[in-house]
Amino acid sequence: MPWLQLIFETDETHAPALAERLSEAGAVAVTMEDDADQPLYEPPPGATPLWQATRVVALFEAGHDITTTLADVGAAWPGELPPWRLEQLEDRDWTREWMDTYKPMRFGTRLWIVPSWTEAPDPACVNILLDPGLAFGTGTHPTTRLCLEWLDTHPTAAQQVIDYGCGSGILAIAAALLGADEVWAIDNDPQALIATRDNAERNAVAARIHTALPAGLPSCQSDVLIANILAGPLMELASRFAGLVRPGAAIVLSGILPEQAEEVLAAYRPWFDMQPPVEHDGWVRLEGCRK
Repeated sequence: MPWLQLIFETDETHAPALAERLSEAGAVAVTMEDDADQPLYEPPPGATPLWQATRVVALFEAGHDITTTLADVGAAWPGELPPWRLEQLEDRDWTREWMDTYKPMRFGTRLWIVPSWTEAPDPACVNILLDPGLAFGTGTHPTTRLCLEWLDTHPTAAQQVIDYGCGSGILAIAAALLGADEVWAIDNDPQALIATRDNAERNAVAARIHTALPAGLPSCQSDVLIANILAGPLMELASRFAGLVRPGAAIVLSGILPEQAEEVLAAYRPWFDMQPPVEHDGWVRLEGCRK
């Protein structure tokens, strides 16, 4: 069966509301895409990442009444609808194509992210079962990769770890699978905490991973703190992070652009002996040791 694809050219302010109205109008699926080849940086915990120029794409069955849909959406829209066009798509196995997009990914020498519909390439390695979902963080972003590669080379056995800005829980789960006794997964988005708990259950490490909003994180002296957020929040949190780890503990920071690295380093040097930045694909990772 062919499909109809209704495409709107809009912006980051109006895209979410438009997507919601198209869903209510009977769209089988609605996606938001980059409409201007704009880089999308790692968002802070709980933020919804969108592009300044955003394309909203709604998929309908071939027999759907597009004229009525446009009238219904337009009646509830403030002003004139954004520019749109209608395309016909030939029938394809969309589920299969989506699944084919995501393959097992390796980080370092022993860490793998493995979608549930594939076999682990190396059963002897540390395999994290994780499917693409709504929560940010499935291993594809360079900032996540930088953190996973650090974990791959720094054993967390018998340690307490904090994953601050946990998203899908990928870093918390990796730390637990690498032997951490206890992991605190922190995010200000309740949906991210739900996703983390679900993924921890799937990977059989839920008993060692605790989830909480930032205000719910108890006072502790952790051995490792990993924060994959943004440079601004990282600098604001420097003194708080210093109080959450013991002397000699490791801190790992990501979500930082190369030109921001020195400013972030300066914010952490009062409490940490910091190492030179490690860069990958336009992003840097900073790491240090609590004084």
